[in-house]
Amino acid sequence: MSGPRSASVLLASNRGPVSFSALDDGSLTVRRGGGGLVSGLSAVADEDVVWVCAALSEADRIAARSAPNGRLDRAGFDTGGAIVHMLDIDPGTFHRAYNAIANSTLWFVHHMLYDTARAPNFDRSFRREWASYQNYNLAFAQALARDAAEGARVVIQDYHLALAPRMLRELRPDLRIGHFSHTPWAPADYFRLLPEDIAAELLRGILGADHAGFLTERWAEAFAECCEAVLGAPVDRTGPVTVRAGNHATQLGVHALGVDPEFLTNRSAAPDVESRRARLRELIGDRALILRVDRTELSKNIVRGLQSYRELLRAHPEWHGRVVHVAFAYPSRHDLPEYREYTAAVQRVAKEIEDEFGTADWQPLLLEVEDDFARSLAAYRLADVLLVNPIRDGMNLVAKEVPVVSERGCVLVLSREAGAYAELGESAIVINPFDIIDTADGLHRGLTMDPDERGRRSAALAAAATALPPQRWFAAQLDELR
Repeated sequence: MSGPRSASVLLASNRGPVSFSALDDGSLTVRRGGGGLVSGLSAVADEDVVWVCAALSEADRIAARSAPNGRLDRAGFDTGGAIVHMLDIDPGTFHRAYNAIANSTLWFVHHMLYDTARAPNFDRSFRREWASYQNYNLAFAQALARDAAEGARVVIQDYHLALAPRMLRELRPDLRIGHFSHTPWAPADYFRLLPEDIAAELLRGILGADHAGFLTERWAEAFAECCEAVLGAPVDRTGPVTVRAGNHATQLGVHALGVDPEFLTNRSAAPDVESRRARLRELIGDRALILRVDRTELSKNIVRGLQSYRELLRAHPEWHGRVVHVAFAYPSRHDLPEYREYTAAVQRVAKEIEDEFGTADWQPLLLEVEDDFARSLAAYRLADVLLVNPIRDGMNLVAKEVPVVSERGCVLVLSREAGAYAELGESAIVINPFDIIDTADGLHRGLTMDPDERGRRSAALAAAATALPPQRWFAAQLDELR
């Protein structure tokens, strides 16, 4: 997959801005992605940008193989103006790197989710999986090295590609390299669950970058402390925090990704959202609405959230018939058994609530497990209280999206362990995500809050949520590499 060194700006991530699916006649159709990264690319629309990503499905791999050097735009695919270099990585290598290492090891470490009496177990099988993770990162580093112009700026995204910055620096020392972590970063004591050599390799991988970005100061400081504890690397905190590994210095930065208010406002007024809003209002009537919108990831703490709603109904029977909890819990990573089991637990607790409190004219809980962004936006508009109670979360953009489109002002009940707490905590009701009674009390406070205070808090939340929208967030990372 050789190609000209042509791009002045490169973005690398596991998932790209487009994906493919096969039609019955064997042809491929393109589906464009959304989210902060796609939106953020508009910040550099006038520059020569290439997005390097992995083929995630068989249809993606077919598209990558049919494209000259994996460059989809040169194969006649409509990529929405983006220049996309999709890597056809061996499916076995991808599975071991993505599922076994990135999502079953690194994700669990950074979210501190291991049941340490039983896991992790770093045996020979793990070492084989680690070799695939190394090869996966090397494939990205080699593609970036081939695509980059002299002195280009490269921004590498997330824990899937923690080794790629150092690998790329060894291949192309002329480049300006950044890495951004979208997850929390584990404190040093927990990070050292990893084998010492692998913990060191991960840190050195990111320290191959000139700039390492994080969503909050808390996560950036945890990374710095890991570098001190594992590598013995000196950290300079007198100005911008800088970590030195050998002859190379990496500056740490905090870029608190926000939301795009124009996009949310326009999208939430679309006809498909309006129709779903009308249907939701019909189901709820004039009752108060407690909302949560999450993927069924273990870190999102959905089961305790449902248990807290049950505690609210037990402790405050005056809410019977007067409130509905709408829980959108979209399936995530169902190729991992832990996630399948967790989704089953969510559905089990939801049924228990229905059995205990439901009546002929009141359905206390609406649980939906099918992803529907338009329906989520409709619920955003109607919500009286938003519950965001993760065990640990890099940021949580739902906490930022809802106040922007809320129609009457929405009270945010927020876990102190969400990355968004750093910006939104002052205007939210802050709870301990492990304390079911505390969370239930937070929901009750939200439901009974004075309308004027609700409005003031919601306006403050919206202002904080839009302080660094995706375009500015991505541009800020690029500016650090000039």
